[in-house]
Amino acid sequence: MTTLLLAPMEGLLDFVLRDVLTRVGGVDRCVSEFIRVTGTLLPDKVFLRYIPELANGGRTLAGVPVRAQLLGSDPVSLAENAARLAELGPEGIDLNFGCPAKVVNRHGGGAALLREPERIAGLVAAVRRAVPAHLPVSAKMRLGYDDASRALECAQAMEAGGACELVVHARTKADGYRPPAYWERIPAIRAAVRIPVVANGEIWTVQDALRCREVSGAGALMLGRGIVADPGLGLAIRAADAGAAEPFALPWSALLPQIALFWQLVCDGLEPRQWAGRLKQWLNLLRRRYPEAEAAFQHVRTMTDQREISLWVAAQQPR
Repeated sequence: MTTLLLAPMEGLLDFVLRDVLTRVGGVDRCVSEFIRVTGTLLPDKVFLRYIPELANGGRTLAGVPVRAQLLGSDPVSLAENAARLAELGPEGIDLNFGCPAKVVNRHGGGAALLREPERIAGLVAAVRRAVPAHLPVSAKMRLGYDDASRALECAQAMEAGGACELVVHARTKADGYRPPAYWERIPAIRAAVRIPVVANGEIWTVQDALRCREVSGAGALMLGRGIVADPGLGLAIRAADAGAAEPFALPWSALLPQIALFWQLVCDGLEPRQWAGRLKQWLNLLRRRYPEAEAAFQHVRTMTDQREISLWVAAQQPR
């Protein structure tokens, strides 16, 4: 059975969608959006803002564990923050070596570190030393910055620093999010390390998942935009693994209560300026999978008033 992880995606796959998607089911573990560490020790309220699940034993309300992701380039500051975060009870600590954002890379964080494997090893080791031995420390990387020439070095550096698991987003920073993802490069990385490797990138369908698993050889997959566009994707992969005679498909009618929950959580937990945009963002991605989402998106795309949107959401619910 394939292990399925829910990816962190800044501004998209946050605690709101973690709550909704883990209620739908099919996800074994989540990773939070990255928490950026600079030169200061962050207060608890910052960690709790990104990962409110810390107040629920480090799990979503559906019971799925959440690993906290940190992004930084200073080993002392990263270690201090990891130690403080560990006291709040996440499922583990994950380190981001894949973010392609210019503002992050300009300050030497995220994917920019893939040009310096020796620094990566030091960062992972600093965090590994700073947190309790029972707490997993993992890492997420891309294939490289401009190219994949140092991918094996970077993976080995993460393992040498003490990472217990490695997620490989099978594209370089230069590739951004453009297809394809180069799953065929993952077997060499798996062969270069002794720790589990998770494959990530361009998994939109069950067929993609099965092909990614076959090409990469990875026994675990990380799902990002694919499961946001098709919230039943995890369940569909589970059904395929179990040899179901018919492919699983989550009907639009079953998704409508989740959209209502999403809207409630957005209004309860985010800034008012984000409310309408977040609903439109999700509906826009859902259009890839559901024809009904096209009509819904077109209906709300010009709406900005919370009460008007709330009335529309309520009117969509199954009677």
